Amino acid sequence: MASAVEQFASNFNLGAFGKAQELKQRLWFTLFALLIYRVGTHIPMPGVDPHIWDSIFSQKANGVLGMFNMFSGGAFKRMSIFALNVMPYISASIILQIVSYMHPALEEMKKEGGTAGRKRLNQYTRYGTVVLAAVQAYGLAMGLEKMQGPMGSAVIHPGVFFVVSTIVTIVGGTMFLMWLGEQITARGVGNGVSLIIFAGIVAGIPRAIAQTLELGRQGTISTLTILAILAMVVGVVAFIVFMERAYRRVIIQYPQRAGGNRPTKETPHMPLKLNMSGVMPPILASSLLLLPVSIVGFSSKEATSTGGWWSEKIDMIAQYLQHGQPAYMLLYGGLIVFFAFFYTAITFNPDDTADNLRKSGASLPGYRPGKATADYIDHIMSRITVIGAAYLCFVCLLPEVLISKFSLPFYFGGTSLLITVSVMMDTVAQIHAYLVPHNYGGLTKKKKLKGARSR
Repeated sequence: MASAVEQFASNFNLGAFGKAQELKQRLWFTLFALLIYRVGTHIPMPGVDPHIWDSIFSQKANGVLGMFNMFSGGAFKRMSIFALNVMPYISASIILQIVSYMHPALEEMKKEGGTAGRKRLNQYTRYGTVVLAAVQAYGLAMGLEKMQGPMGSAVIHPGVFFVVSTIVTIVGGTMFLMWLGEQITARGVGNGVSLIIFAGIVAGIPRAIAQTLELGRQGTISTLTILAILAMVVGVVAFIVFMERAYRRVIIQYPQRAGGNRPTKETPHMPLKLNMSGVMPPILASSLLLLPVSIVGFSSKEATSTGGWWSEKIDMIAQYLQHGQPAYMLLYGGLIVFFAFFYTAITFNPDDTADNLRKSGASLPGYRPGKATADYIDHIMSRITVIGAAYLCFVCLLPEVLISKFSLPFYFGGTSLLITVSVMMDTVAQIHAYLVPHNYGGLTKKKKLKGARSR
């Protein structure tokens, strides 16, 4: 325990932090950009009655709209210009990765195109973001026109003008967030898109805590249940940290050089993360699952007005796809497992890893360089991905059951905790990387002073 505290203190050396001027500038830029994002989530979209929409959202807060609102950082509840957040950009980037994985020309551009190739692929991603955002904005506008609250329609003046203005506003807001995320990545600290999602989730945690305490005050849930939920959250966070830092060591060896090699305490190895896909499988699964659930939710309103057999079927499907229901859990878990394997296959190529080992003169004990090495690495990755997918399913599905049972906010769910903890760990790792040169500079200076005294 003491060594862990000493390591934490050394990583956050205040003297080194004071000398890291570039790091301080990047941190200030990141905070300022996230502040702009939070301000934008309070700018309302024109044409929507806020009072009627608030009453409609309150009735569906524990359903699909609640989860969508969590990913948008509260912007969907306020129906602001950032209602879709960066979800179209994430979907477009994943679609482009899938296409490039299957299309040889795009795959070659990604590997051998260098900076120019990456810029071209990023431009394709931006074009895809515009298309997806426009399609989703059109669906959102049509859904809003059909929604009726106790005081009337959520849209003040339905029609073509409202649909066009909604598409322009939502697409503009999404593209601005995409640009803001790219600026954070280039000039700030951490991954910009992930930090935007992270900021939205963190901003809703105080309200979620207040709602939970209010439920306890009203007697809806007992104090013992609140303490159990708190213990669950702490346990899930600790489990996420442990699993995100876990990796499989693959022993590698280098040829004996002339003069021999100095013996080292640690055997050279190649670390393979247990969860190579990161937080993308739950995000992609949630995004993909929100689409049919939203369609069912919007169709149920229209079906209810017509009545008949179709209305009963739509209501039954809507009930099956509610949080905590077996059908929803099976679909959600299946999509997480699928995307865990799929995203790992896209981001990690055993053939490229084996080729890099061969070029560096390294090899795996007992395996010939080339195809045999690649097959062995693929064999290992297939098995540790099973563990990683099972971990993601456990973390994301267990809290969902408790949330549906006690009607708690989605911010206590496994998906939100996984995103929050993972993004925070990645950002802290980047801060450590910026502090390392200054820490080594201080150590070098101390060594020089000691050497001067000894003389």
